[in-house]
Amino acid sequence: MSKNEFKRHTVTAALPYANGPVHIGHLAGVYVPADIYARYLRSKGEDVAFICGSDEHGMAITMRARKDGVNPQDIVDKYHGMIKDSFDQLGISFDIYSRTSNKIHHETAQEFFKTLYTEGKFEERVSEQYFDEEAQQFLADRYITGTCPRCSHPSAYGDQCENCGATLNPTDLINPKSTLSGNTPIMKETKHWYLPLQDYEKWLTEWIVEGHKDDWKSNVWGQCKSWIDGGLQARAMTRDLDWGIKVPIEGADGKVLYVWFDAPIGYISATREWAEANGKDWKPYWQSDDTKLVHFIGKDNIVFHCVIFPAILKAHGDYILPNNVPANEFLNLEGNKISTSRNWAVWLHEYLEEFPDKQDVLRYALCSNAPESKDNDFTWKDFQARNNSELVAILGNFVNRAVVLTHKYFEGKVPVRGELFDIDTETIEALKGMPAKIGASIERYRFREAQSEMMELARLGNKYLADTEPWKVIKTDEARVGTILNIALQIVANISIVAEPFIPFTAEKLRGIFGMEQLSWAAAGNPDLLNGGQPLTQGALLFEKIEDETIAAQVQKLENTKKQNEMENKEIELTPLKETIVFDDFMKLDLRVGTILEAKKVAKSNKLLEFLVDTGVDKRTILSGIAKHYSPEEMVGKQVTIIANLAPRPMMGTVSEGMILMAEDAEGNLRLIQPNEKVNPGSVIS
Repeated sequence: MSKNEFKRHTVTAALPYANGPVHIGHLAGVYVPADIYARYLRSKGEDVAFICGSDEHGMAITMRARKDGVNPQDIVDKYHGMIKDSFDQLGISFDIYSRTSNKIHHETAQEFFKTLYTEGKFEERVSEQYFDEEAQQFLADRYITGTCPRCSHPSAYGDQCENCGATLNPTDLINPKSTLSGNTPIMKETKHWYLPLQDYEKWLTEWIVEGHKDDWKSNVWGQCKSWIDGGLQARAMTRDLDWGIKVPIEGADGKVLYVWFDAPIGYISATREWAEANGKDWKPYWQSDDTKLVHFIGKDNIVFHCVIFPAILKAHGDYILPNNVPANEFLNLEGNKISTSRNWAVWLHEYLEEFPDKQDVLRYALCSNAPESKDNDFTWKDFQARNNSELVAILGNFVNRAVVLTHKYFEGKVPVRGELFDIDTETIEALKGMPAKIGASIERYRFREAQSEMMELARLGNKYLADTEPWKVIKTDEARVGTILNIALQIVANISIVAEPFIPFTAEKLRGIFGMEQLSWAAAGNPDLLNGGQPLTQGALLFEKIEDETIAAQVQKLENTKKQNEMENKEIELTPLKETIVFDDFMKLDLRVGTILEAKKVAKSNKLLEFLVDTGVDKRTILSGIAKHYSPEEMVGKQVTIIANLAPRPMMGTVSEGMILMAEDAEGNLRLIQPNEKVNPGSVIS
């Protein structure tokens, strides 16, 4: 079916795991391009269902819950709300953002499984799987780590190596370990239901390798071909877990649906939920050949969305297959791979707090640098340059000049267009052709190119004003200036249409200048959107310059994270043990608790502090080299551990009559050794 014959569009964005917040890598890879596409289709008047929701099952959830010491429901409730709110604030225009813990999803996924089970599409197998004897639990994929058999990375998971991207089975790992206990797991028999992917290998070859070679992105097609060429094997669709959707057949107690069976069906259940809430029939969006299904995902999900999920849909038989899966590559951050475990990320909820009025700046910067064909790098300096040199200097400057000059020369009303010169007709013709270019790029999933074409419209307007110089012409020909500003304002009105998919908050501001309703894409390119005499609001600056200090603060924030990671990963170099002593040697030490009565710095020393210490039996002077770690003021009143029978020692003109004991770590930091509650001075330590 050609693209012009589709009656509706089902657009899905990968369900984010509800085990943590969303970061810019997720946005650039999936959600910003998906939103641009959905907004564009709506602007064209298409019937669109833009579907997403939180993935609330699987190992990522249970592992986070175990780490935080809470139950999985607490985790998904917390992060579902955070993620949904962040998407709303950024203007990601889902028709529904659902969650896989909803009753309708459980019912949909169980119905799907029962259909395949009843029709004999699964293989029931008893096999040996890894089992943690100490935890008394079968280990699902993410509860097993080991060495990757392909790249030798030492921390691959049982389902995937995040270093090389290989899709794995737990038994592929070298030296597997349980993440629950750290022990080497044993093999133990268990029963599961498998989808025989090998039975779909010929069909997948015809459908993807031969059928989509020319219209799918090369990175997507290539990864699918490589996986299929490697030979497909049956994959279990159930797991031994207590968190997830219960397997709805007899003899499956203690088993849940595999998250990669459950999660993609979340697109279908969310569509059902949306349709029911809006009085629609959900089935045409998933079961009609005149529906175009497009999945937006990151490259780590290509195999699941292009091979496994289509095989599940094919096995069912009632569902359409994706027309396209325009997966992006990865976005790095300041030269390093984004890592949630190392907190090396720009988190969306934090960005929105720190840049509350700059949603479109982030959308624009991420689209400008989207990793559409290769991994790309986000830097705060580039973010600043995109804002200052493009949004402020090009788009904002053009709109501001056109509006300000209209208020200055024509009392804030759109002037009437008069006689046209060559430069006017050339500009109008260029305006007419740009929406088609932008739309064509969007329909080919080239969003960077499309956004650049959108900005060309602002560049066209800037050049037009610079070439016609209305601020000079006004002295001799007011009518001519009226024509110039009419054309300039028509360009602004057109930008409000074509910018909406990319920077929707800015498009809304532009419409506000003219008091316009949102116009359809079909209206774009029209040089007569505005009528002569139509009033303008004063308008406000669309964008503000981002100063170096603001960017420096963000860079420093990342530097602090890097230093913290280095400290945490640095091997602690312990001081070697001293020579062995006998018990009688230890018994010679008189260790007591003393209370510090007075404290002061020692003149001409940057290390020593002088203390008057109450030892219980006397009050004595003790010098200690801790001035770089403690101030005299904070030491007064503290109880410390002292060696009370150490021979007096002259130091810096003062006699020290004992030693205060300290603990020193590998970094040279000193800490007092103190009783955990107050005791009488002179209490003996034994």
